[in-house]
Amino acid sequence: MSGTPLYDTIGAAYTTTRRTDPRIAARIWDALGDARTVLNVGAGTGSYEPPGRYVLAVEPSALMRSQRPAGAAPCLAGSAERLPFDDGSFDAAMAVSSVHHWPDVLGGLREMRRVARRVVVFTHDTGDAGWRDRFWLSRDYLPEVAGLVAGRPLVTELAAAIGARLEPVPIPWDCADGLFEAFWRRPEAYLEEDVRRGMSVWARLGPDVERRAVRDLRADLASGRWAARNRDLLDLDEAELGLRLLIA
Repeated sequence: MSGTPLYDTIGAAYTTTRRTDPRIAARIWDALGDARTVLNVGAGTGSYEPPGRYVLAVEPSALMRSQRPAGAAPCLAGSAERLPFDDGSFDAAMAVSSVHHWPDVLGGLREMRRVARRVVVFTHDTGDAGWRDRFWLSRDYLPEVAGLVAGRPLVTELAAAIGARLEPVPIPWDCADGLFEAFWRRPEAYLEEDVRRGMSVWARLGPDVERRAVRDLRADLASGRWAARNRDLLDLDEAELGLRLLIA
């Protein structure tokens, strides 16, 4: 996985900000169905690993592996594209917010399909023309995000590769998992260094873009411009921001 060097650098903040949100977890665990043995691919520090089932994790980053809590599932060093297991070794294979770092996404998904009878992937849909406008942070402050997804396979291509259906996953306003979209109704959070360090987007865009975006957001919050531009969000309990489950 190409995310190895990146997460060996930025991954130290993940146990602080990237926690399991119970509502997203419920969707993922329900999608796992009756699976008793689960392979977690690109497992990071262990968020969203289901309790009450046998879980084996695979994670390429040594830093991320070192932060897995005591009692977490055993974790092997490895990549999605070369899973060291026989065909059908697991009831299910899951991947949460990691496929965008794989150098061969389709190959990794096919490997998951090979080793498990069910595949569940939590990822992001960037396929429709308006996806950047759905989220004010990328629309107004980080237009460079478009360059990060240029050339990436569409989520419909990912689904087709493993025969998956797509389900939208709305993000609750008080999401406990500090993923990129989590603070859509809490914009002040993006001014916090620790919050940003838990999101790979900032590291990939670089310090100059980050400084500009934080400066502009701080100014808009102080002036009331952010609130005026996004007042329709303030009464929502959840938002549809392109997060998707692939279930095969």
